[in-house]
Amino acid sequence: MSAKKLGISSVKILVFDEADHMLAEDGFKDDSLRIMKDIQRMSAHCQILLFSATFNETVENFVSRVVNDHNQLFVKKEELSLESVKQYKVNCPDELSKVMVIKDRIFELGENLEQTIIFVYTRHSAGTLHKSLVELSYEVITIQGALKQEDRDKIVKEFKVNLVIYYDLPVKYENHSEPDYEVYLHRIGRAGRFGRAVFNLLMSERDQMLMENIERHFNSQISQVASWNSAEDFKGALKAAGLL
Repeated sequence: MSAKKLGISSVKILVFDEADHMLAEDGFKDDSLRIMKDIQRMSAHCQILLFSATFNETVENFVSRVVNDHNQLFVKKEELSLESVKQYKVNCPDELSKVMVIKDRIFELGENLEQTIIFVYTRHSAGTLHKSLVELSYEVITIQGALKQEDRDKIVKEFKVNLVIYYDLPVKYENHSEPDYEVYLHRIGRAGRFGRAVFNLLMSERDQMLMENIERHFNSQISQVASWNSAEDFKGALKAAGLL
């Protein structure tokens, strides 16, 4: 658009999906506003649609200030809860130990384990973990935020491999600030619909701090697996989660 190689005078509808992130100060707010203003200048009657699982104050202020004669439509709220999910935290001394926990403890001991999604918060972590698991002969795919939404949805829908590494967490994580609690709830809470377990593999002080913030925010105490290298400790956790 800035190079004037894209004709926008005939645009009739402008859609902001995940509007809370698209309009966030630490997200794509500046780009989103610039695109919207450019389109409105060339196409005065363009309709603006915003979709989001959560309409926070930023989105509401944007709508009231910028979108004329707006209407709000709400779908039935998805009931997500962390109470039905067996969560565990595991302190790992280094990145290699995380891979060993996944391979030798969760995968090897989890007799009733079927398909698995691993969430990571940097592209580098996704690439490193993917390479390590492939070298261990696991069939794995990696989904990154750079993929188009329809491509991500297609991969997850087909989900014919047993292991998916998913990098799609908000910019906040990479800025070393507060965790995005809504994202955590949606990522982890959805597992509760299937009665699944969640293992949080922690390594750095930052990992510990993020986990403590999450526990405080949701007023929940996440069980600790005593030793990352203990088969017996993991057997107990997997059995409690119905995976053994």
